Amino acid sequence: MKNINYIKSILLHILIGVGVYNVKLLSKIYLLGILIYFTHQIFKVKPSQRVVAILSACSYVVGAEVFLRMTGGSLLYEASKYMVILFALMGVFTIKMRKQPIPYILYILLLIPGILVAGFNMTSQTNIRTAIAFNLSGPVCLGIVSIFCYKRKISYQNIHKVLLYMALPLVSTAAYLFVFTPDIRETITGTGSNYAASGGFGPNQVATVLGLGMFVFAARFFMLSPSLFLKIVNGFLLAVMSFRAIVTFSRGGVITALIMIAAFVYFYFVKVNTKAKFRISRTVFIVIGLGMMIWAYSSLQTGGLIENRYANEDALGREKADITTGRSDLISFELEEFFKNPVLGVGVGKIKELRLKEEGLLAASHNEMSRILSEHGLFGLTALLILLFAPLFIRLKNKSNIFFYSCYFFWFLTINHSSMRIAAPAFVYGLCLLQIQYQNKKVATPLKKPLKA
Repeated sequence: MKNINYIKSILLHILIGVGVYNVKLLSKIYLLGILIYFTHQIFKVKPSQRVVAILSACSYVVGAEVFLRMTGGSLLYEASKYMVILFALMGVFTIKMRKQPIPYILYILLLIPGILVAGFNMTSQTNIRTAIAFNLSGPVCLGIVSIFCYKRKISYQNIHKVLLYMALPLVSTAAYLFVFTPDIRETITGTGSNYAASGGFGPNQVATVLGLGMFVFAARFFMLSPSLFLKIVNGFLLAVMSFRAIVTFSRGGVITALIMIAAFVYFYFVKVNTKAKFRISRTVFIVIGLGMMIWAYSSLQTGGLIENRYANEDALGREKADITTGRSDLISFELEEFFKNPVLGVGVGKIKELRLKEEGLLAASHNEMSRILSEHGLFGLTALLILLFAPLFIRLKNKSNIFFYSCYFFWFLTINHSSMRIAAPAFVYGLCLLQIQYQNKKVATPLKKPLKA
């Protein structure tokens, strides 16, 4: 029955992707349906099940965010972040906390001075409301999700349920992309990011979320595919996500996904018994073989240009001067502003304004670390240190979360190449703070030391 429901869910989301392509209005209906359905689910379930309901709601929104944006479904550009914040706050105010999330309360408070500085330094070009909404919606989303997730316990079955809720809308995304650009070869014009292969939307964001899909279906391929049929289904979905992520020509999301999968496989391998180690080893070779076939097919479809892209070469095979595509200069500018204004920073949203004024360039570095330093000063540095080290201290005391490093690496790498333009890094960071329980004997997870690996 579970397998049938799984296949039905996948088919439903393929239909959603194709349906939205043909009738754009369905995207807005889809967004409203998500809000209404999950709000109802959260308040309908028993209090003991509300944590999973809220995490599932947030996870689904995170998976659907880029799809909604590319299809015009978001009534507000940051609507998905606001929904994640709303669902997380439902949990904060309706579910008792066993542990006080002091680090993350402090983190949110440290963001306030930057707002005040921006207010005091307003110019005719400054729109405080827009600056705060665009630049702080991600960090605030991360803070609220972290407060909700802080040391909460979740079962092994339920963490997989939460991850699946994230992956299902990504099936819709992939289906939409295949209908939008069925022939990749027609969209290839060079080695730059490919908007046509990304549904006409930002390749960086599309590759980032598809990378999450790669990770989820890889985890299911290793852990939840006991039959050949499920191996074929999950392997196919892994291949689809990988191919569509690769042909966006945006490297960050794909490389991040590979690091996530490698971290997951390593820590899964360490935790299991000897018999399971042999099974995992065989599966690793299968996945590597599958990956090589996906890469070969991607190279064929792009006329070999995808290989130039990852080798940092242009279409003629000449090495590009800057592998960061100009972002290193933008980051340097932000760090210089931090050293000029080390205590309070330049204020929320002011760094782009200053860059335009001083260099005549309206561009963003898409690096959250340099941005928070330049706009928040030492308060931002303190906030960043909390984000970096609080999960690691939690990990020292409780090593039950097998997905910890995968989630932590996703957050860290994503904020360094894509900032927090989408809700994914904020929510996935929160998953680092969960504690997974393996008490159910029926769960097919042959862990040696479930809680102390």
